[in-house]
Amino acid sequence: SKTQAEKTVHQKKEQSKNKCRKARRRHINLVAEFNHRQRKNIWLETHIWHAKRFHMVKKWGYCLGNSPTEKSYRACYRAMTKHCLLQDISYYCCLELKGKEDELLKQLARICSIDTGLTFQEASCLSGRFEGFLNVYRADRYPEDMLGPVTFIWKPRDGSENRQLWIWVHPSLKQDILRELKAIFQCSEPEEVCITEPVTMSNQEEEQVEVVTSLGNKRKKEDKEGEKAVPLKKIIGDGTRDPLQSYSWVARTTGIAISDRSMEILRYRLIGPLSNSVLTETLRAASVQTV
Repeated sequence: SKTQAEKTVHQKKEQSKNKCRKARRRHINLVAEFNHRQRKNIWLETHIWHAKRFHMVKKWGYCLGNSPTEKSYRACYRAMTKHCLLQDISYYCCLELKGKEDELLKQLARICSIDTGLTFQEASCLSGRFEGFLNVYRADRYPEDMLGPVTFIWKPRDGSENRQLWIWVHPSLKQDILRELKAIFQCSEPEEVCITEPVTMSNQEEEQVEVVTSLGNKRKKEDKEGEKAVPLKKIIGDGTRDPLQSYSWVARTTGIAISDRSMEILRYRLIGPLSNSVLTETLRAASVQTV
């Protein structure tokens, strides 16, 4: 009938109006959609840039750029040999160890060997000046049962006997190496289990947000100007860890603490003869203010 035809036309107009580019690209819609699409594979912070220029692949719980869509191989090679090329390797997992230096070195010596090269006790690395690289084995099992290669960085000494060590591992090796570290330091779950919760805002900010109940249904809480709405939740975690799992463990006897800092510390790799020049021009030393 005529009434049904008019109703159908009206529905089509409403549907097309909701799908206009301006509506799709509103900040609240974009962030909600991005969070929805990251439920299985986490994005790096440079994901949008890579997604526009690379063929993306899903590996190790992340969505990573695999190969460029354009023929930019010569440009990349030219940058590596003559200029500077930057790679985002934030998908590498960071395991943080805190505790007394002697106790850390005593147990870490069980999972590496001086026969393979550097150890965690190498003087240049122990001072915090250089990054170290070595192969990790199961405790007291060298030369058998190798777990895989890792890189590590010691935080420079501050006069205290307590030290801080960051171990970077490939996401495919993370669970095995983390399990071995927890075993040699006898770390267990802390009394107060550290569970990653979604970021929440203050009451004042909540009044200015648009709460997303689903991608299709929204309940608006507008500010005075009726715009600038932001999502209430933000994804936390990484592709190798469930957001509801613990990420910190403590040894009750020695006080050694192990924390999973994956996706909390970003990591970039600079390749090329001008890498140092780029860093020098980009970074500025902060002025240290003492009270």
